[in-house]
Amino acid sequence: MQKIDITYLLKKMFKNKTFIAFLTSFITLIVILIIGILVLWHFKANVFSYLTKEYLKDAQTSLSTKSNALKNIQNQAIFSQESFVIDAVKRASPAVVSIVISQNVPKYETYVDPNQQDNPFGDMFPGFSFNIPQYRQNGTEKKDIGSGSGFFVSGDGLIVTNKHVVDQTNAQYTVYTNDGKKYSAKVLARDPVLDIALIKIDLPLHIGNPPYSYLNLGNSDSLQVGQSVIAIGNALGEFRNTVSVGVVSGLARSITAGDNSGNSETLDQVIQTDAAINPGNSGGPLLDLSGDVIGVNVAMAQGSQSIGFALPINSIKSAIESVKATGKIVRPYLGLRYVSINAEMKDANNLTVDYGVLVKQGANANELAVVPGSPADKAGIVENDIILEVNGVKLDEKTSLASIVREKNVGDVITLKVLHKGAEKTVQVTLEAAK
Repeated sequence: MQKIDITYLLKKMFKNKTFIAFLTSFITLIVILIIGILVLWHFKANVFSYLTKEYLKDAQTSLSTKSNALKNIQNQAIFSQESFVIDAVKRASPAVVSIVISQNVPKYETYVDPNQQDNPFGDMFPGFSFNIPQYRQNGTEKKDIGSGSGFFVSGDGLIVTNKHVVDQTNAQYTVYTNDGKKYSAKVLARDPVLDIALIKIDLPLHIGNPPYSYLNLGNSDSLQVGQSVIAIGNALGEFRNTVSVGVVSGLARSITAGDNSGNSETLDQVIQTDAAINPGNSGGPLLDLSGDVIGVNVAMAQGSQSIGFALPINSIKSAIESVKATGKIVRPYLGLRYVSINAEMKDANNLTVDYGVLVKQGANANELAVVPGSPADKAGIVENDIILEVNGVKLDEKTSLASIVREKNVGDVITLKVLHKGAEKTVQVTLEAAK
Protein backbone atom coordinates (compact mmCIF):
# COMPACT_ATOMS: atom_id res chain seq x y z
CA MET A 1 0.00 0.00 0.00
CA GLN A 2 1.46 3.36 -1.15
CA LYS A 3 1.58 6.43 1.07
CA ILE A 4 0.07 9.73 -0.17
CA ASP A 5 2.40 12.73 0.13
CA ILE A 6 0.03 15.57 1.27
CA THR A 7 2.69 18.25 0.98
CA TYR A 8 3.43 17.29 -2.59
CA LEU A 9 -0.27 17.39 -3.53
CA LEU A 10 -0.76 20.83 -1.99
CA LYS A 11 2.30 22.25 -3.79
CA LYS A 12 1.00 20.79 -7.03
CA MET A 13 -2.50 22.23 -6.50
CA PHE A 14 -1.25 25.73 -5.70
CA LYS A 15 0.91 25.67 -8.80
CA ASN A 16 -2.36 24.97 -10.84
CA LYS A 17 -3.73 28.31 -12.08
CA THR A 18 -7.30 26.97 -12.43
CA PHE A 19 -7.40 25.89 -8.82
CA ILE A 20 -5.99 29.22 -7.71
CA ALA A 21 -8.75 31.05 -9.65
CA PHE A 22 -11.48 28.84 -8.16
CA LEU A 23 -10.14 29.28 -4.63
CA THR A 24 -9.93 33.04 -5.05
CA SER A 25 -13.54 33.21 -6.29
CA PHE A 26 -14.79 31.01 -3.47
CA ILE A 27 -13.05 33.10 -0.79
CA THR A 28 -14.35 36.30 -2.38
CA LEU A 29 -17.91 34.92 -2.36
CA ILE A 30 -17.64 33.95 1.31
CA VAL A 31 -16.35 37.41 2.18
CA ILE A 32 -19.19 39.07 0.26
CA LEU A 33 -21.76 36.87 2.01
CA ILE A 34 -20.29 37.69 5.40
CA ILE A 35 -20.29 41.43 4.61
CA GLY A 36 -23.91 41.15 3.29
CA ILE A 37 -25.07 39.37 6.43
CA LEU A 38 -23.36 42.00 8.60
CA VAL A 39 -24.98 44.82 6.60
CA LEU A 40 -28.44 43.18 6.80
CA TRP A 41 -28.00 42.63 10.52
CA HIS A 42 -27.02 46.27 10.98
CA PHE A 43 -30.05 47.51 9.02
CA LYS A 44 -32.38 44.70 10.12
CA ALA A 45 -35.03 47.09 11.51
CA ASN A 46 -35.28 49.02 8.25
CA VAL A 47 -35.38 45.86 6.18
CA PHE A 48 -38.07 44.28 8.37
CA SER A 49 -40.16 47.45 8.20
CA TYR A 50 -39.90 47.58 4.43
CA LEU A 51 -40.84 43.91 4.02
CA THR A 52 -43.80 44.30 6.40
CA LYS A 53 -45.12 47.29 4.46
CA GLU A 54 -44.83 45.43 1.18
CA TYR A 55 -46.61 42.39 2.65
CA LEU A 56 -49.44 44.49 4.06
CA LYS A 57 -49.72 46.33 0.75
CA ASP A 58 -50.09 43.03 -1.11
CA ALA A 59 -52.57 41.76 1.50
CA GLN A 60 -54.68 44.92 1.22
CA THR A 61 -54.66 44.63 -2.54
CA SER A 62 -55.80 41.02 -2.27
CA LEU A 63 -58.53 41.89 0.24
CA SER A 64 -59.68 44.79 -1.90
CA THR A 65 -59.91 42.48 -4.91
CA LYS A 66 -61.89 39.92 -2.92
CA SER A 67 -64.13 42.66 -1.47
CA ASN A 68 -64.86 44.04 -4.93
CA ALA A 69 -65.65 40.54 -6.15
CA LEU A 70 -68.01 40.02 -3.18
CA LYS A 71 -69.68 43.38 -3.85
CA ASN A 72 -70.14 42.41 -7.48
CA ILE A 73 -71.79 39.14 -6.40
CA GLN A 74 -74.03 41.00 -3.96
CA ASN A 75 -74.96 43.58 -6.56
CA GLN A 76 -75.77 40.82 -9.02
CA ALA A 77 -77.97 39.14 -6.38
CA ILE A 78 -79.74 42.42 -5.61
CA PHE A 79 -80.19 43.13 -9.29
CA SER A 80 -81.53 39.60 -9.79
CA GLN A 81 -84.09 40.03 -6.96
CA GLU A 82 -85.10 43.45 -8.28
CA SER A 83 -85.65 41.93 -11.70
CA PHE A 84 -87.89 39.23 -10.22
CA VAL A 85 -89.88 41.80 -8.25
CA ILE A 86 -90.30 44.11 -11.23
CA ASP A 87 -91.38 41.27 -13.51
CA ALA A 88 -93.81 39.89 -10.92
CA VAL A 89 -95.39 43.31 -10.35
CA LYS A 90 -95.74 43.92 -14.09
CA ARG A 91 -97.56 40.62 -14.51
CA ALA A 92 -99.74 40.93 -11.43
CA SER A 93 -100.77 44.60 -11.39
CA PRO A 94 -103.39 44.36 -14.18
CA ALA A 95 -105.23 41.72 -12.13
CA VAL A 96 -105.30 43.72 -8.87
CA VAL A 97 -108.31 45.97 -8.26
CA SER A 98 -109.44 48.63 -5.82
CA ILE A 99 -112.87 48.32 -4.20
CA VAL A 100 -114.77 51.41 -3.04
CA ILE A 101 -117.74 51.03 -0.67
CA SER A 102 -120.56 53.56 -1.05
CA GLN A 103 -123.74 53.97 0.93
CA ASN A 104 -126.75 56.27 1.08
CA VAL A 105 -126.35 58.21 4.31
CA PRO A 106 -128.73 60.77 5.85
CA LYS A 107 -128.26 64.31 4.62
CA TYR A 108 -128.81 66.99 7.25
CA GLU A 109 -129.49 70.69 6.96
CA THR A 110 -129.69 73.52 9.46
CA TYR A 111 -132.76 75.73 9.90
CA VAL A 112 -134.11 78.36 12.29
CA ASP A 113 -137.60 78.16 13.72
CA PRO A 114 -138.72 81.74 14.54
CA ASN A 115 -141.26 80.40 17.00
CA GLN A 116 -138.63 78.66 19.13
CA GLN A 117 -136.42 81.03 21.06
CA ASP A 118 -134.23 80.19 24.00
CA ASN A 119 -132.38 82.16 26.71
CA PRO A 120 -129.24 80.20 27.62
CA PHE A 121 -128.44 82.62 30.50
CA GLY A 122 -131.71 82.09 32.41
CA ASP A 123 -132.57 84.71 35.04
CA MET A 124 -129.17 86.41 34.84
CA PHE A 125 -130.21 88.25 31.70
CA PRO A 126 -133.99 88.14 31.46
CA GLY A 127 -135.44 88.91 28.08
CA PHE A 128 -132.22 87.89 26.31
CA SER A 129 -133.49 85.30 23.88
CA PHE A 130 -132.48 84.24 20.40
CA ASN A 131 -133.16 81.53 17.88
CA ILE A 132 -130.97 78.42 18.10
CA PRO A 133 -130.19 76.65 14.79
CA GLN A 134 -131.83 73.24 14.48
CA TYR A 135 -130.86 70.22 12.40
CA ARG A 136 -133.14 68.04 10.33
CA GLN A 137 -132.74 65.31 7.75
CA ASN A 138 -133.29 66.34 4.19
CA GLY A 139 -133.14 63.11 2.24
CA THR A 140 -130.01 61.03 1.72
CA GLU A 141 -126.81 61.32 -0.27
CA LYS A 142 -124.41 58.71 -1.59
CA LYS A 143 -120.97 58.78 0.06
CA ASP A 144 -117.85 56.66 -0.04
CA ILE A 145 -117.51 55.08 3.39
CA GLY A 146 -114.62 52.69 2.91
CA SER A 147 -112.27 50.93 0.53
CA GLY A 148 -110.30 47.76 0.06
CA SER A 149 -108.48 45.65 -2.49
CA GLY A 150 -109.05 42.47 -4.45
CA PHE A 151 -107.75 40.46 -7.40
CA PHE A 152 -109.16 38.57 -10.36
CA VAL A 153 -109.09 34.78 -10.12
CA SER A 154 -110.81 34.14 -13.46
CA GLY A 155 -111.19 35.93 -16.76
CA ASP A 156 -114.94 36.42 -16.41
CA GLY A 157 -114.65 38.99 -13.61
CA LEU A 158 -114.56 36.85 -10.44
CA ILE A 159 -112.68 38.67 -7.67
CA VAL A 160 -111.37 37.55 -4.26
CA THR A 161 -111.39 40.06 -1.40
CA ASN A 162 -111.89 40.10 2.37
CA LYS A 163 -115.32 39.52 3.85
CA HIS A 164 -114.95 42.57 6.08
CA VAL A 165 -114.44 44.73 2.98
CA VAL A 166 -117.87 43.82 1.57
CA ASP A 167 -119.79 42.85 4.71
CA GLN A 168 -122.51 45.53 4.45
CA THR A 169 -125.61 44.26 2.67
CA ASN A 170 -127.05 47.74 2.07
CA ALA A 171 -123.92 49.20 0.47
CA GLN A 172 -122.87 49.54 -3.15
CA TYR A 173 -119.48 48.27 -4.29
CA THR A 174 -117.49 49.75 -7.16
CA VAL A 175 -114.41 48.09 -8.62
CA TYR A 176 -111.64 50.19 -10.16
CA THR A 177 -109.31 48.24 -12.43
CA ASN A 178 -105.66 49.02 -13.02
CA ASP A 179 -106.43 50.86 -16.26
CA GLY A 180 -108.75 53.32 -14.50
CA LYS A 181 -112.09 51.81 -15.51
CA LYS A 182 -114.83 51.27 -12.95
CA TYR A 183 -117.53 48.63 -12.66
CA SER A 184 -120.38 47.89 -10.31
CA ALA A 185 -119.76 44.70 -8.36
CA LYS A 186 -122.10 42.12 -6.94
CA VAL A 187 -121.27 40.07 -3.85
CA LEU A 188 -121.64 36.39 -4.73
CA ALA A 189 -120.56 34.79 -1.47
CA ARG A 190 -119.23 35.61 1.98
CA ASP A 191 -117.27 32.81 3.62
CA PRO A 192 -118.83 31.70 6.93
CA VAL A 193 -115.45 30.42 8.13
CA LEU A 194 -112.67 32.68 6.83
CA ASP A 195 -112.49 36.42 6.24
CA ILE A 196 -112.90 36.17 2.50
CA ALA A 197 -115.63 36.95 0.00
CA LEU A 198 -116.03 36.60 -3.73
CA ILE A 199 -117.53 39.37 -5.83
CA LYS A 200 -118.11 39.63 -9.56
CA ILE A 201 -118.23 42.35 -12.17
CA ASP A 202 -119.76 42.07 -15.61
CA LEU A 203 -117.00 42.56 -18.14
CA PRO A 204 -117.37 43.06 -21.88
CA LEU A 205 -115.69 39.91 -23.18
CA HIS A 206 -113.39 40.28 -26.14
CA ILE A 207 -113.61 37.61 -28.80
CA GLY A 208 -111.23 34.81 -27.94
CA ASN A 209 -109.66 36.52 -24.97
CA PRO A 210 -110.75 37.55 -21.48
CA PRO A 211 -110.73 41.32 -20.94
CA TYR A 212 -108.44 41.19 -17.93
CA SER A 213 -105.69 38.90 -16.80
CA TYR A 214 -106.08 36.97 -13.57
CA LEU A 215 -103.59 35.70 -11.05
CA ASN A 216 -102.30 32.17 -10.68
CA LEU A 217 -102.72 30.59 -7.26
CA GLY A 218 -99.49 29.31 -5.73
CA ASN A 219 -98.81 26.81 -2.95
CA SER A 220 -98.75 28.35 0.52
CA ASP A 221 -97.74 25.01 2.09
CA SER A 222 -94.26 25.35 0.58
CA LEU A 223 -93.53 28.77 2.09
CA GLN A 224 -90.32 29.26 4.07
CA VAL A 225 -89.53 31.88 6.70
CA GLY A 226 -87.28 34.47 5.06
CA GLN A 227 -88.77 33.97 1.61
CA SER A 228 -89.29 37.20 -0.35
CA VAL A 229 -92.90 38.29 -0.91
CA ILE A 230 -94.74 41.18 -2.55
CA ALA A 231 -97.94 42.88 -1.36
CA ILE A 232 -100.09 44.89 -3.78
CA GLY A 233 -103.19 46.88 -2.85
CA ASN A 234 -105.11 50.12 -2.47
CA ALA A 235 -103.01 51.49 0.39
CA LEU A 236 -104.90 53.82 2.74
CA GLY A 237 -107.77 53.83 0.26
CA GLU A 238 -105.94 56.47 -1.77
CA PHE A 239 -102.95 54.95 -3.51
CA ARG A 240 -104.05 52.25 -5.90
CA ASN A 241 -101.77 49.32 -6.71
CA THR A 242 -99.19 50.30 -4.12
CA VAL A 243 -96.36 47.77 -4.04
CA SER A 244 -94.42 46.78 -0.92
CA VAL A 245 -91.71 44.12 -0.69
CA GLY A 246 -90.62 42.08 2.33
CA VAL A 247 -90.18 38.55 3.58
CA VAL A 248 -92.24 35.89 5.26
CA SER A 249 -91.45 36.63 8.91
CA GLY A 250 -93.61 33.91 10.46
CA LEU A 251 -95.90 31.00 9.62
CA ALA A 252 -98.96 29.39 11.23
CA ARG A 253 -99.72 32.41 13.40
CA SER A 254 -103.00 32.75 15.31
CA ILE A 255 -104.41 36.27 15.67
CA THR A 256 -107.59 38.03 16.73
CA ALA A 257 -108.52 40.61 14.10
CA GLY A 258 -111.06 43.40 14.55
CA ASP A 259 -112.62 46.02 12.29
CA ASN A 260 -113.76 49.60 12.86
CA SER A 261 -117.26 48.41 13.78
CA GLY A 262 -116.06 46.52 16.84
CA ASN A 263 -116.39 43.08 15.25
CA SER A 264 -113.59 40.59 15.79
CA GLU A 265 -112.67 37.08 14.77
CA THR A 266 -109.89 34.61 15.43
CA LEU A 267 -107.76 33.64 12.44
CA ASP A 268 -105.35 30.74 12.63
CA GLN A 269 -102.54 29.46 10.44
CA VAL A 270 -102.01 32.92 8.93
CA ILE A 271 -98.82 34.15 7.27
CA GLN A 272 -96.86 36.92 8.99
CA THR A 273 -94.91 39.29 6.76
CA ASP A 274 -92.96 42.52 7.09
CA ALA A 275 -94.13 43.70 3.66
CA ALA A 276 -96.12 46.84 4.50
CA ILE A 277 -99.87 46.12 4.74
CA ASN A 278 -101.88 49.28 5.37
CA PRO A 279 -105.61 50.04 5.70
CA GLY A 280 -107.01 49.60 2.21
CA ASN A 281 -104.67 46.69 1.44
CA SER A 282 -107.25 44.27 2.84
CA GLY A 283 -108.20 41.70 0.23
CA GLY A 284 -105.16 42.31 -1.95
CA PRO A 285 -102.76 39.53 -2.95
CA LEU A 286 -99.53 38.50 -1.28
CA LEU A 287 -97.28 37.22 -4.08
CA ASP A 288 -94.10 35.21 -4.35
CA LEU A 289 -91.34 36.28 -6.75
CA SER A 290 -92.97 34.27 -9.52
CA GLY A 291 -96.06 36.46 -9.27
CA ASP A 292 -98.25 33.64 -7.91
CA VAL A 293 -100.69 34.34 -5.07
CA ILE A 294 -99.61 32.70 -1.83
CA GLY A 295 -101.87 34.69 0.49
CA VAL A 296 -104.70 37.24 0.84
CA ASN A 297 -103.77 40.28 2.92
CA VAL A 298 -106.15 40.47 5.87
CA ALA A 299 -104.81 42.44 8.83
CA MET A 300 -102.02 44.50 10.32
CA ALA A 301 -100.78 44.66 13.89
CA GLN A 302 -101.90 47.89 15.54
CA GLY A 303 -99.14 49.98 17.09
CA SER A 304 -96.39 48.05 15.33
CA GLN A 305 -94.15 48.61 12.38
CA SER A 306 -94.08 46.24 9.42
CA ILE A 307 -96.11 43.40 10.89
CA GLY A 308 -98.93 42.27 8.65
CA PHE A 309 -100.87 39.07 8.14
CA ALA A 310 -102.28 37.18 5.18
CA LEU A 311 -104.59 34.19 4.85
CA PRO A 312 -102.76 31.28 3.15
CA ILE A 313 -104.10 30.72 -0.35
CA ASN A 314 -104.41 26.95 0.10
CA SER A 315 -107.18 27.52 2.67
CA ILE A 316 -109.09 29.60 0.11
CA LYS A 317 -108.79 27.52 -3.05
CA SER A 318 -111.73 25.26 -2.22
CA ALA A 319 -113.98 28.29 -1.63
CA ILE A 320 -113.01 29.74 -5.02
CA GLU A 321 -113.70 26.47 -6.81
CA SER A 322 -117.00 26.14 -4.95
CA VAL A 323 -118.17 29.56 -6.15
CA LYS A 324 -117.08 28.78 -9.71
CA ALA A 325 -119.05 25.54 -9.65
CA THR A 326 -122.13 26.45 -7.60
CA GLY A 327 -122.16 30.23 -7.22
CA LYS A 328 -121.76 29.98 -3.44
CA ILE A 329 -119.22 28.88 -0.87
CA VAL A 330 -119.85 25.35 0.33
CA ARG A 331 -117.56 24.35 3.17
CA PRO A 332 -116.99 20.78 4.38
CA TYR A 333 -117.38 20.15 8.10
CA LEU A 334 -116.85 17.44 10.70
CA GLY A 335 -119.50 18.54 13.18
CA LEU A 336 -117.70 18.53 16.51
CA ARG A 337 -116.43 20.93 19.14
CA TYR A 338 -112.96 20.56 20.57
CA VAL A 339 -110.08 22.17 22.41
CA SER A 340 -106.45 21.85 21.38
CA ILE A 341 -104.13 19.90 23.67
CA ASN A 342 -100.68 21.10 24.70
CA ALA A 343 -98.21 20.21 27.45
CA GLU A 344 -99.87 22.50 29.98
CA MET A 345 -103.32 21.06 29.31
CA LYS A 346 -101.94 17.54 29.51
CA ASP A 347 -100.53 18.14 32.98
CA ALA A 348 -103.63 19.96 34.23
CA ASN A 349 -106.03 17.22 33.09
CA ASN A 350 -103.86 14.10 33.52
CA LEU A 351 -103.96 13.29 29.82
CA THR A 352 -101.65 10.75 28.23
CA VAL A 353 -100.70 12.93 25.22
CA ASP A 354 -99.61 16.55 24.79
CA TYR A 355 -100.92 17.03 21.22
CA GLY A 356 -104.14 16.52 19.30
CA VAL A 357 -107.64 17.86 20.05
CA LEU A 358 -110.04 16.82 22.81
CA VAL A 359 -113.67 16.48 21.71
CA LYS A 360 -115.52 18.52 24.32
CA GLN A 361 -118.89 20.16 24.92
CA GLY A 362 -119.14 23.94 24.65
CA ALA A 363 -119.74 26.42 27.45
CA ASN A 364 -123.52 26.19 27.06
CA ALA A 365 -125.51 23.01 27.58
CA ASN A 366 -126.87 23.16 24.02
CA GLU A 367 -123.36 23.26 22.52
CA LEU A 368 -122.90 19.52 22.15
CA ALA A 369 -119.49 17.96 21.69
CA VAL A 370 -120.64 16.10 18.56
CA VAL A 371 -123.43 17.46 16.37
CA PRO A 372 -126.11 14.77 15.90
CA GLY A 373 -126.20 13.47 12.34
CA SER A 374 -122.87 15.11 11.45
CA PRO A 375 -120.00 13.28 9.71
CA ALA A 376 -118.22 12.93 13.07
CA ASP A 377 -121.35 11.43 14.61
CA LYS A 378 -121.76 8.97 11.74
CA ALA A 379 -118.11 7.92 12.14
CA GLY A 380 -118.62 7.11 15.82
CA ILE A 381 -116.68 10.01 17.37
CA VAL A 382 -117.88 10.72 20.90
CA GLU A 383 -117.14 13.26 23.64
CA ASN A 384 -113.72 12.89 25.34
CA ASP A 385 -112.22 11.22 22.27
CA ILE A 386 -108.82 12.68 21.32
CA ILE A 387 -108.10 13.11 17.62
CA LEU A 388 -104.34 12.74 17.15
CA GLU A 389 -103.80 12.81 13.39
CA VAL A 390 -105.61 13.56 10.14
CA ASN A 391 -104.38 11.65 7.08
CA GLY A 392 -101.14 10.93 8.92
CA VAL A 393 -100.54 14.59 9.81
CA LYS A 394 -100.00 15.22 13.52
CA LEU A 395 -102.25 17.86 15.10
CA ASP A 396 -100.01 20.22 17.06
CA GLU A 397 -99.24 23.91 17.44
CA LYS A 398 -98.24 24.14 13.77
CA THR A 399 -101.16 22.21 12.28
CA SER A 400 -104.78 22.66 13.34
CA LEU A 401 -107.75 20.41 12.64
CA ALA A 402 -109.77 23.32 11.22
CA SER A 403 -107.05 24.30 8.73
CA ILE A 404 -106.84 20.75 7.36
CA VAL A 405 -110.63 20.41 6.96
CA ARG A 406 -110.83 23.84 5.27
CA GLU A 407 -108.56 22.66 2.48
CA LYS A 408 -110.76 19.63 1.72
CA ASN A 409 -113.84 19.39 -0.47
CA VAL A 410 -117.30 18.13 0.26
CA GLY A 411 -117.29 14.36 -0.30
CA ASP A 412 -113.61 13.89 0.54
CA VAL A 413 -112.80 10.97 2.85
CA ILE A 414 -110.29 11.67 5.61
CA THR A 415 -108.60 9.25 7.99
CA LEU A 416 -108.50 10.14 11.68
CA LYS A 417 -106.27 8.55 14.30
CA VAL A 418 -108.38 8.65 17.47
CA LEU A 419 -107.52 7.90 21.08
CA HIS A 420 -110.72 6.35 22.49
CA LYS A 421 -110.70 5.35 26.16
CA GLY A 422 -106.95 4.86 26.11
CA ALA A 423 -106.83 2.80 22.91
CA GLU A 424 -105.88 4.11 19.46
CA LYS A 425 -108.15 3.44 16.51
CA THR A 426 -108.43 4.58 12.91
CA VAL A 427 -111.66 6.15 11.68
CA GLN A 428 -112.76 7.03 8.12
CA VAL A 429 -114.92 10.16 7.85
CA THR A 430 -116.72 11.43 4.74
CA LEU A 431 -116.95 15.22 4.83
CA GLU A 432 -120.34 16.83 4.18
CA ALA A 433 -121.45 20.36 3.40
CA ALA A 434 -121.74 22.63 6.40
CA LYS A 435 -125.31 23.51 7.21
